[in-house]
Amino acid sequence: MHYRVNSCAKLVMLAAGSCLVAGSPRPAAAFEIFGFRFFEDEAPDADIIDPIRYTVNLTVAPAPGDDGSIESSLRSASTLISGEDEAVSGSLGLLSRARNDRRRLVAALFENARYDGLVDIFIEGRNIVDLPPDAAFDTSRPVPVSIRVRPGPLYTLGRVSVSTQGIPVDPARFGLAPGASAGSADVLDGEARLFRELREQGRPFVAVTDRDIIADAATNRLEYDVDLAPGNPVPFGQTFVEGAEDVDPGFIAYMAGVKADEVFSPEDLAAARERLLKLDVFSSVTVREARAQAADGSLPVQIEVGERKFGFYGVGATYSNTAGAGASGYVGHRNLFGRAESIRLDASVSRIGATAISNEARETDGFDYAASLVFRKPGVLGPNSVYVGSLEAKSEQPLAYDRVSYAATSGVEYEIDANQTLSVILRGEYEEITDYLGTQDYLLASLPITYTFDNRDNKLNPTEGFYAQALVEPTYGFNTETPFAKTRLDGRSYLSLSDSDRFILAGRVGYGTIFGADLADIPNDRRFFAGGGGSVRGYEFQSVGPYYPSFAPPGFNEVFTDTPTGGLSLFEASAEARIGVTENIQIVPFIDVGTVGDDLVPDFSEFKIGAGVGARYLTSFGPIRLDVAIPLDPGPRDASYQIYAGIGQAF
Repeated sequence: MHYRVNSCAKLVMLAAGSCLVAGSPRPAAAFEIFGFRFFEDEAPDADIIDPIRYTVNLTVAPAPGDDGSIESSLRSASTLISGEDEAVSGSLGLLSRARNDRRRLVAALFENARYDGLVDIFIEGRNIVDLPPDAAFDTSRPVPVSIRVRPGPLYTLGRVSVSTQGIPVDPARFGLAPGASAGSADVLDGEARLFRELREQGRPFVAVTDRDIIADAATNRLEYDVDLAPGNPVPFGQTFVEGAEDVDPGFIAYMAGVKADEVFSPEDLAAARERLLKLDVFSSVTVREARAQAADGSLPVQIEVGERKFGFYGVGATYSNTAGAGASGYVGHRNLFGRAESIRLDASVSRIGATAISNEARETDGFDYAASLVFRKPGVLGPNSVYVGSLEAKSEQPLAYDRVSYAATSGVEYEIDANQTLSVILRGEYEEITDYLGTQDYLLASLPITYTFDNRDNKLNPTEGFYAQALVEPTYGFNTETPFAKTRLDGRSYLSLSDSDRFILAGRVGYGTIFGADLADIPNDRRFFAGGGGSVRGYEFQSVGPYYPSFAPPGFNEVFTDTPTGGLSLFEASAEARIGVTENIQIVPFIDVGTVGDDLVPDFSEFKIGAGVGARYLTSFGPIRLDVAIPLDPGPRDASYQIYAGIGQAF
């Protein structure tokens, strides 16, 4: 770092070449701007020697082009202001904090492109630049501290010169162009993005060889010159693994998916890390290139992992004022045979107290039960694939039918890229279903194929992004000799209207159709139903759509009078406004609509509308949700209101 002054330049700044090397660790206690090193806040000390108090006043002179953001930045940067309620250790401690604060305030001016700014700090009316290190103050009362800032004129970028040894780059693409922002953070961010682009071209050893930044006081322009040595593209070499104890190191290298002889790519290293973390067997994963090339010119890849506990278990609970209470639990192992194979046993019981709570629900006999055993083996068709096999058993009594089923599945989930997945699962199932028409057995084979696009920023509490899912499920009933195909499209979108994510609009829409068979030939659980916490809130689960008659002639089951038949088609949509009233509490007004039809196209004149309001308490593991909704057009099986509770947003 050096300084020079001439007739046209009031201040010249040249940052150290290592300042912006991508991935270079910085000391936790310091940061750098244009080569200047500034110390972070001092760690609080519970045992302060000779504690003294002070008061601080900040005065910012008017500056051209300032909308008030300068004072805000200065207040945020000042440790004198943020620590005013804390004692310092003697006069020396106060003087040290003031001198450190002056550096921080100058850095804040640089970030606001004010390179001619002046910062003066006075303690008891004396400028700290004139105070000796052993200066003493009157500590019998809070010591007065005054900060006076003259921001100076606003600078913009002037001449920009970027040399990359013949590699074509356009600095303007990175905000480095005459007339652009000259804020120090903006300039360094643009340089860092240019730096990353060169690395993404397969050049792992990009280096800054020279940098010259001149603030010209005569023109209020910041002249920027930088020389980069890009180096040549380098191929990946061998992958080395450290830290593995119970997980096979060769499997780790395979799942990382970094291929030898392919050109170096930071994106490939980042994708490898994400892929290894998704195995769910590591508490930490580091994937990086070696510091130097191997003898054959390739660049080795180094992987360091920290294994987590492989056994796990958990419990959960749900509640609805119509469906009653429920409890669930699971237990499993993440590394069954040393290659991240997992097995998980889930069991649940629900509808506890359902008939006692709701006078609208039909009569039921006992609780609902479900159990499943799921085995997952990653890497069966490459690093981006997972084999999934399961055994399932269920006994349930929703509003529309009683059902007992036993199923086995086998299939593969494939991650196309970071946002897209494809799932193909073969499912065999035997089920016994009882409804208004009696009891029917089904022996089914199906092949659900599911495509999912998901670029939401958070799965449990999204604030932006889009989610879409398409399902095609061809099915054949062996004992009924009935083929049919179920299709469904779902989309969800999220929009944050503030930088703080305090106001978020969320919307959901779904459409489905069943082809190839009449409604009576399709098992009840494969038909479309609407209503409930994940559909049209305010209505009983499955209650939206056509109904059986309200009477039962001989031969029909009177328990299921006035119960839904389900349908061949479905449309439903929801809209929410998630309004943050504090950092952790949201109020969520919402409206849901839906319709189910017994034809291939739903009857849009038969919409059911539910509306309500919810509360969310945001936690580190997801929002805790409580919704209260009312049906605006209740049917014969709908209560006057519904209450829903759970973890995660409604959609």
